[in-house]
Amino acid sequence: MPWNNMRGNPPQWEDEFFPLKEFFHNLRNFFRRGLRLLGLIPIIILGLWLLSCFYTIGVNEVGVIQRFGKYVRQTPPGIHLKLPQGIETVKKVKVDLVYTEEFGLRTIRAGIKTEYAPPEKFLEESLMLTGDLNCAIVPWIIQFRISDPYSFLFKVRDVRKTIRDLSEAVMRQIIGDRSINEVINKREEIAVLAKIELQKALDEAETGVTLKNVELKTTNVPAPVQPSFNEVNQAIQEKEQMIYKAKEEYNKAVPAALGEAEKIIRAAEGYALDRVNRAKGDTNRFLALWEEYKKAEEVTRRRLYLETIQELLPKVKNKYLIDEEQKNLLPLLQLQPKEEKHE
Repeated sequence: MPWNNMRGNPPQWEDEFFPLKEFFHNLRNFFRRGLRLLGLIPIIILGLWLLSCFYTIGVNEVGVIQRFGKYVRQTPPGIHLKLPQGIETVKKVKVDLVYTEEFGLRTIRAGIKTEYAPPEKFLEESLMLTGDLNCAIVPWIIQFRISDPYSFLFKVRDVRKTIRDLSEAVMRQIIGDRSINEVINKREEIAVLAKIELQKALDEAETGVTLKNVELKTTNVPAPVQPSFNEVNQAIQEKEQMIYKAKEEYNKAVPAALGEAEKIIRAAEGYALDRVNRAKGDTNRFLALWEEYKKAEEVTRRRLYLETIQELLPKVKNKYLIDEEQKNLLPLLQLQPKEEKHE
């Protein structure tokens, strides 16, 4: 009978509840160990917190330390110590890294043969109006590095957007002051000027960056107006050719004409000087004769007569001497020798 088992072996229900009893026993042991582990958690947290006092700055970096969000100092490359996390934080700025911003193009893959995205997607950046009211596509890139980490982090809210906005404004202003031919043919000159003007704007905005390079890529006109632009360029080249030929002819003819004119002017000046000198000489001689004439009128008169006869006689071919007191004519006196007849 069942009650007879009370004096013998334990009933079977104790064996059935043994696993449950073991479970509660293990649970009690777990909580006992957990309480001991909970005591270690603050120690672990404290250790990690103190470990945050150490930090490393890379070779090409500068560390910017903030204490409760306020700028405190900068640290050079190496291992440094700061107040724990939550009190002081460090921001690492790569000051030797060269950053690149592209306008009117995007690089898909850089290398020996660089691949670019289709430029049609970025026309709003590169399409500009020139000074002679032509449309030009002007893609360009700028390269810069961070020279002042403090200004770069704290003076401007969005440095990248500011750099892009200023770059577009400066480039559009420069392109707007030049003709389409200058934009296409003088890219290097425009790039140099853009670098100078953009650096001024970046310094005024206190961005903390220094430009390394500004490079204009291939500039051109939009595809729809390319044929008309080529025709205009051809007409301009023909015009310049004709102007060059005209200048060449001018340079040949005008110097020769100027030389001939100079020669004639010099000859005229020489002739005028000679005539003036002769007139002065004749005047001085006449005045001298006049003085002599006043001193001895008869002698001077006779001398003038003889000088005149001496000057005129060689020019007369046939000469006749007549005695004014003789009534009949004298035989002809041959004063010049007869010309010998040569057979």
